[in-house]
Amino acid sequence: MNTSNNKAMILRDTKIDIKIILSALWVTLMLFYIYADILGFYTPGIIEGVVSGEVGSMPITQGFLFVMAIWMALPSLMVFLSLVLKASANRWVNIITAILSLAVLAATFLVGDISMRYAFQAIVEVLLIVAIIWQAWKWPQQQIVENTP
Repeated sequence: MNTSNNKAMILRDTKIDIKIILSALWVTLMLFYIYADILGFYTPGIIEGVVSGEVGSMPITQGFLFVMAIWMALPSLMVFLSLVLKASANRWVNIITAILSLAVLAATFLVGDISMRYAFQAIVEVLLIVAIIWQAWKWPQQQIVENTP
């Protein structure tokens, strides 16, 4: 006699906390920035320009490097801050930093030539940044129930 149970198994879909989602989006964006920069070195003439002290049409100065260090610190810090800041501050820090990221990305289109590779990577970066803004904007809320005697 066959007594096996015919139980259907489904995969459990676990709800992910918004802080982890935001942190993961910042990690993804940061990795994409790095990959885009590395891939850019395969463009003929780029490495020679960097060695001679120029990127695009801008000279590589200590000020330029300092600004770039600050710029890359932002998404790096957002990976951590998205996990530890309290919800209300977290939401606005993510939105403001992401909007700033969009503005800087837009400004890069004013400097140098825009290749098909760069345009594609910029589109992906825009989608990631918009996802950060959207997730932060739609931050889950809970209703506060007050017990009044």
